[in-house]
Amino acid sequence: MAEAIIFEPSYQCIRMEISHPQSNALLTSDWKNNFESAFKTHFKGLHAYAFTVVKDSAIAEEIVQQTFFKIWEKKDQLNIDTSLTAYLYKTVYNHSLNHLKHEKVKQAYQAHTVHHMKNNTDNAEKKVLLTELQQKISVALSELPEQCRTIFQLSRFEELKYSEIAQRLGISPKTVENQMGKALKLLRVKLVDYLPIILIILPNLLIQ
Repeated sequence: MAEAIIFEPSYQCIRMEISHPQSNALLTSDWKNNFESAFKTHFKGLHAYAFTVVKDSAIAEEIVQQTFFKIWEKKDQLNIDTSLTAYLYKTVYNHSLNHLKHEKVKQAYQAHTVHHMKNNTDNAEKKVLLTELQQKISVALSELPEQCRTIFQLSRFEELKYSEIAQRLGISPKTVENQMGKALKLLRVKLVDYLPIILIILPNLLIQ
């Protein structure tokens, strides 16, 4: 009797007693019967072993099935230089690790994709909101009395001082101040639903 050392995820060892005369039975001429016998003998134990690594019964079962499938597929080139039991457990362990690595990569990609989509969604929503806000401001301005509108536009969009507006329009600075107060009061009423956004995006628009 000899011992085969099988590594667990924690890298501790499981020692299994192996009978060498039957250990490489798959390499005999009666492949089909030996393969079926090995499958029935080792499947349950391999499944339990894979489960300790991947923590998912269905995935563990798939890994074990895939292991036997690949053994059958490559039976003509297969060269097992250790016991069959040790070979099966080592192969299942490697496949389980590969699955975990693949899952990490997939999760990282999914997280990146979700983050990217969220940013795109946020940007799209902001563009829609800004477009809507611009339209509301344009409508509100168009509804102001002409002198109020002109003074407001010169103050906010051309950034002229009251004295400069008064000089350009030929009116007194006091008239400019009164008309700006009237414009701001009317606009705050018309844009009341958008005031929080305006204060964040255009903080100086409706402040006298």
